[in-house]
Amino acid sequence: MTEPLLAIRALSKSFGGIAAADNIELDILPGEIHAVIGPNGAGKTTLINLLSGLLPADAGTVHFNGVNITKSSAPARCRRGLARSFQITSIFRDVSALDNVALAIQAAAGHSFRLWRPARTDPALRDPAFALLEQVGLANRANIRAGNLAHGEQRQLEIAMVLATGPKLLLLDEPMAGMGTEESERLITFLAGLKAKYTMLLIEHDMDAVFALADRITVLVYGRVIATGTPSEIRANTDVRRAYLGEDEAVA
Repeated sequence: MTEPLLAIRALSKSFGGIAAADNIELDILPGEIHAVIGPNGAGKTTLINLLSGLLPADAGTVHFNGVNITKSSAPARCRRGLARSFQITSIFRDVSALDNVALAIQAAAGHSFRLWRPARTDPALRDPAFALLEQVGLANRANIRAGNLAHGEQRQLEIAMVLATGPKLLLLDEPMAGMGTEESERLITFLAGLKAKYTMLLIEHDMDAVFALADRITVLVYGRVIATGTPSEIRANTDVRRAYLGEDEAVA
């Protein structure tokens, strides 16, 4: 049996007596896209904050690539290859797309942001930065000010910046947020193309994206895992229909 890249055991977090993560058990396998879905307040954001190190767990463990990272800081997790994108796009809007990725490479190498000018001129930064922009389909937008990119392009840029850290696992927090239909379809195609190289944990409300991309899906309700399975298994699960969409509805 394949060993999980990310193994979550009895992971728990409460706020004021409310369990936002309640004894969560979850394995993310190498090479898969694993989606986590659930209604508002299900605990999805808490889970991704616990995994990325932005929140400390009250109980439970997280093992990544065979190492216990439960007590590790967010930067330490990133250095091990656990990289996250955010629901609200995090880019430097006043500089070019190429500058954004060059700075991400510079930061991943441990250099100070005070070295702004070398980041703009150093081929050791700019060449791999351009290669990453090519990988995400933004090579022809390299010199465009990031704030002038379309929303979907900004998402692709943010992912290029995440890829600059050399990740083994991508934590994607609602990458489709704020997108129209055409932009979402382009990003779905883009993420599907990354699957050959990267394992992904996808937090997403867009069910079209989830069922188009995910190899397996986990459903959270009130901080608890109520089901994990393939898309077809989740579609047919009575507990999921009842808790997520209502008694008589099916997952679309």
